Amino acid sequence: MKSKAKAMGGSQSSSVASSHEDCLRVQAAGSSASFSLQREFDLPLLILEEIFLNLPPNQVVRACRLVSHQWKEVVDSESLWKERCRREGFHLRDTYKKPKDWKLFYFLCKQRRNLLKNPRGEHKMRNWKILENGGDRWKVEGLLVPHQNEKVQKNFVTSYGMCRKEQLIDLEKEGYNASFMDHFQPDIKISDWYAPRWDCGSQYEICVELLNHSKGLVQTFAPDTITFEQWNDQNWNQLTHVFQNYGPGVRYIRFTHGGRDTQFWAGWYGIRVTDSSVEICPAADT
Repeated sequence: MKSKAKAMGGSQSSSVASSHEDCLRVQAAGSSASFSLQREFDLPLLILEEIFLNLPPNQVVRACRLVSHQWKEVVDSESLWKERCRREGFHLRDTYKKPKDWKLFYFLCKQRRNLLKNPRGEHKMRNWKILENGGDRWKVEGLLVPHQNEKVQKNFVTSYGMCRKEQLIDLEKEGYNASFMDHFQPDIKISDWYAPRWDCGSQYEICVELLNHSKGLVQTFAPDTITFEQWNDQNWNQLTHVFQNYGPGVRYIRFTHGGRDTQFWAGWYGIRVTDSSVEICPAADT
């Protein structure tokens, strides 16, 4: 009996020891699993950056950035967005003028485009609101002299009475929401091309307004009227302006331009305009 008891005791002791070992194995496995879970998203930084460079940029910012502290650091790093700019061809015009925020620079370049519709008269007067249509009214014609941009083949022509037209840009509809505009206040670049006829005097005018949600005036650009005398060179001229540090509240941009001839000739001898543009730009690129 004693030997049997000893045998049972030995068996029981062996069983307890075995159970204890199993328990330790389970705990070890649990710790290992927990450690693996913690390390699951830890990747070498260069590999992680390369992965992010091959994902859609909005997904990188809105989703990947929230995964872990390490991922957030990579998403917020200058090197990631600097390399993204290089790969997608977003270069600085002035290499000595570095952006303060490469991520912001990238997204502004990515979304940059002309916010004016039909700026060259390719669709006649579509998208433009006629404010004044004097003389023989606005007309779209081919160019008298080539434009610096070979893609430009048409222009809007004014007559002997004042002709003015405008477009109202809704920034929210164009993808620039209120919080973005108020926080970053990105540069707003205006450009317009105008030319007289060589055989007739003419006048050109432009007014661009930044407006708030109720279309109240925030800031305006309205230079003096430009006058051309008869027998001029009829070459194209470019006018540019950049709105900066305009404060919060900008929700709309109103672009207005036009002119007339100064000799009251029937037909279309007044100022010619084309290739107008309004762009939201990175500060380092204006």
